[in-house]
Amino acid sequence: MSITVYPARRILTMNPSQPEATHVAVQGDRILAVGDAQAMPTDARIDDRFADKVILPGFVEGHSHALEGAMWDYLYLGYFSRVDAEGKEWPGLKSVAEMQARLRQHAESLPPGEPLVAWGFDPVYFPGQRLSRHQLDEAVGDRPLVVLHASLHVMTVNSAMLALSGISEGPRVEGIMLDEDGQPNGELQEMAAMFVVFDALGRNLFEAVASPEVLRRYGAIAAAKGVTTITDLYNPLSDDAIALMVEVTREADFPVRLVPAMGVLAWSAEEGIARLQAAMGHSHERLVFGPAKLMTDGSIQGYTARLKWPHYHDGHPNGLWNAEPEGLVALVHAYHQAGLQLHIHTNGDEAVELMLDALEEALTLWPRFDHRHTLQHCQIIDHAQLRRAARLGLCLNMFANHLYYWGDVHLERTLGPTRCQRLEPLASARRLGIVTAIHSDAPVTPLGPLFTAWCAVNRQSASGQTLGHHEAVSVEDALEMITLGAAITLGMDDRVGSLDVGKFADMAVLDDDPLQVSAQDLRHIRVHATVSGGQVHEV
Repeated sequence: MSITVYPARRILTMNPSQPEATHVAVQGDRILAVGDAQAMPTDARIDDRFADKVILPGFVEGHSHALEGAMWDYLYLGYFSRVDAEGKEWPGLKSVAEMQARLRQHAESLPPGEPLVAWGFDPVYFPGQRLSRHQLDEAVGDRPLVVLHASLHVMTVNSAMLALSGISEGPRVEGIMLDEDGQPNGELQEMAAMFVVFDALGRNLFEAVASPEVLRRYGAIAAAKGVTTITDLYNPLSDDAIALMVEVTREADFPVRLVPAMGVLAWSAEEGIARLQAAMGHSHERLVFGPAKLMTDGSIQGYTARLKWPHYHDGHPNGLWNAEPEGLVALVHAYHQAGLQLHIHTNGDEAVELMLDALEEALTLWPRFDHRHTLQHCQIIDHAQLRRAARLGLCLNMFANHLYYWGDVHLERTLGPTRCQRLEPLASARRLGIVTAIHSDAPVTPLGPLFTAWCAVNRQSASGQTLGHHEAVSVEDALEMITLGAAITLGMDDRVGSLDVGKFADMAVLDDDPLQVSAQDLRHIRVHATVSGGQVHEV
């Protein structure tokens, strides 16, 4: 098998024994050697295409969703401008009137009666008003309309959709919001309520991953950002989804390694454990089954996260649990006892507390070494909770992009200035020696690890305010969090996350050196190419 050597301006390896190099040798899909020119095999072919570039390990996105590959099939209504999968820029919408106009325009392009599905709207940016069926009826009243909020934890529907789903007259499941007359106002919070609409539509957006086009688009979007290992951290793991993922990830040009995490709440403990264990037998080098995803609360900016006292800064009622707390604890115990790894959605600190209690009890009853249970988001985890997490050997994967996209909202409305000082407390987690990653939660925010690293380093909101400068991390630490740190949380650090002999030849090739540009310019560095298993994918 031939050997190819790639010289580079600089190689940042994330290998503590050899942090930097100038050359990397690849044989097949693996790294054969890393070092200077003298360390390279003498019979290798030299490929100079990256000679003036900077090479890092391929980025590892430890918390995103394959929905990133599906959402551009629907209409974007977000507050921030965003670029779609085809490169088209969608301007952000700064008023409900602008949103209504975009909905009307799009409805005119659809066949009569066809439901209109849109996404990305965030009511928290429009203080004093909450999106209801009335505003949606004014925009589109002749067909069912569904607007999925940016957090993916809330949706608002029009009157036609309420009627189609039976919500207008049917039973009131938790999360169906009511107006002053006790009637559904169109807002549906969290999974139980939203799934009523999905059932009526005959399509569950969270199961859109069972499509080859979606998976291929997801892989292409990731590779364009330097990502070579990516999660789908809420996968239905249906029979169709498993078969499709196996098929697509075996395609010769599929550019990433996919790690789907099974949505735990869709199954009883016994069924879910058995399904996940069976799926693990289908793993291969570009598809890794194993993680289980447990949803506890919702989102802070959506007011559905569970916060400890004093709860929401502006007096809003506390959020929702996605299942009864006792049931969530029982699921933690069952999956832990089965030897499986849990990735647990915990946005609010009350949700963190519940899960710390559950995990501590599980580890006391059934001790396990190197379990790598990971708390996801944990946006305002406090310092006592951080110390508990360190003592229990937990990993953390924090939503650093929140600092930019919702920092101003948290400062003024949901959390207030004091708690915002510990929003995404990355430096504190590092000081305690906790394995820590950072993520985008795409499509909640755009996929792009260098932007996520920029958020962790600069901690700036969209308006330019710095939130909690004592929790800022160095560029070196941020780069580790999007490579080796994320790989450790996925249990894949023996294969990816650093450039070392025997690991997969997965690399992100950058135009500029992240350790040489200013910290403010980190997010502007262009990804030149992505190398996955030795195969070069030009960007």
